[in-house]
Amino acid sequence: MGNPQPAHMDADAFLAWEAEQPEKHEFVAGEVFAMGGASDRHVTISLNVASALREHLRGGPCRTFIADMRLRVEAADAFFYPDVMVTCDPQDRGREQYKQAPLLVVEVLSPSTEAFDRGAKFAAYRSLASLQEYLMIDPASGAVELYRRDPEGHWVLYTHEACDATGRDATGDAVELRSVGLTLEGGRIFEDAPPESPAGEA
Repeated sequence: MGNPQPAHMDADAFLAWEAEQPEKHEFVAGEVFAMGGASDRHVTISLNVASALREHLRGGPCRTFIADMRLRVEAADAFFYPDVMVTCDPQDRGREQYKQAPLLVVEVLSPSTEAFDRGAKFAAYRSLASLQEYLMIDPASGAVELYRRDPEGHWVLYTHEACDATGRDATGDAVELRSVGLTLEGGRIFEDAPPESPAGEA
């Protein structure tokens, strides 16, 4: 059992405190938020995307991380746990507890986190100068949304219909991840991801 959460923490105190906790927590400007568990479909989709990225990037300077690696966003004084992220930054290789300069972040949405992932969290992610693309995957509808930073620094939305909500039709649009030079097929994203029950939530 971990130590009680202090009323307010700075980033260093959060890292020390969370290291003693049995569960993961996200941190935003001194406030700490416990993270819940994820559904089978959510976890499978995350693993599919991470596996495709790792296979594609193997042997190069970029590394793929899934779920358990923190992302530090200094502009928001925050630590998040993206479902998947890719960093090619040499300094990130020396950071053991968190990464700070991803070029791609992927979030698999759930009813309890969707508003935050689309709103405040995306706003924080946009402050990362390194970030080129933000991919959001909706397990319930099968929709995939990719935000890409253009040369002027504007974020442009590209929508894809990857597969239906049951996961049976996985022949939809491929997603072009220019940040890492990978075209991700809809069938690969949702492979072996079982449909969720109406009450299913990550």
